[in-house]
Amino acid sequence: MPGKLQKFAEFDSFKNCFWLPFEKKEEGLALKGKWKKEYFKNNNPIVLELGCGRGEYTIGLAKNNPDKNYIGVDVKGNRMWMGAKQALEGNMNNVAFIRVMIDFIDNCFAENEVDEIWITFPDPQPNKPLERKRLTSFRFLERYFRFLKPDGIIRLKTDSTFFYEYTLEVIQEQKLQLIHSTADLYEYNPSGLEELTRIQTYYENLFSAKGEKIKYCSFTRSIV
Repeated sequence: MPGKLQKFAEFDSFKNCFWLPFEKKEEGLALKGKWKKEYFKNNNPIVLELGCGRGEYTIGLAKNNPDKNYIGVDVKGNRMWMGAKQALEGNMNNVAFIRVMIDFIDNCFAENEVDEIWITFPDPQPNKPLERKRLTSFRFLERYFRFLKPDGIIRLKTDSTFFYEYTLEVIQEQKLQLIHSTADLYEYNPSGLEELTRIQTYYENLFSAKGEKIKYCSFTRSIV
């Protein structure tokens, strides 16, 4: 297994990987507004996984849904290396990865370019001063809404009761439309959403093994 520095180097050389460094954040990613035309070369929906880590969920979704395009996003290229390499070796043309701070995610996509967002097991940042870093805080939702279609869905999976309840509060405060919510996904498991339990990340297996209940909610700006 390559070391961290080698993974970073390989990630930057992979044709399915892109990097927006801090010093170029104002320029934005060259593919902004051009993902379907220049990278995926189709008109299929674009789905993001924010904080994708090793890319397990991105890869799993892409395998199950070849008629959609998936982009994993994280700040650490050595983490995403595994998913990116797997996608290349599997000739998965509906997968890409972006190395960028989530603070600048809106510099990677144009208005209405993204159809759906997954947030899987993010750091809950429980301390009050760190609320601005929570990926479902309104500070981040404002960024997502700049490129997410008006009826685009945001989906959250978490082991954290705190983060789950915090997200529900944000949804209510901002008058967003809650679609589904459960504090025990594996008991809930509604018809048509089997994909929620079919794909399990490293962290999901880790938390489940400790007896943690997996929480889930989905929401949008518009009534669906």
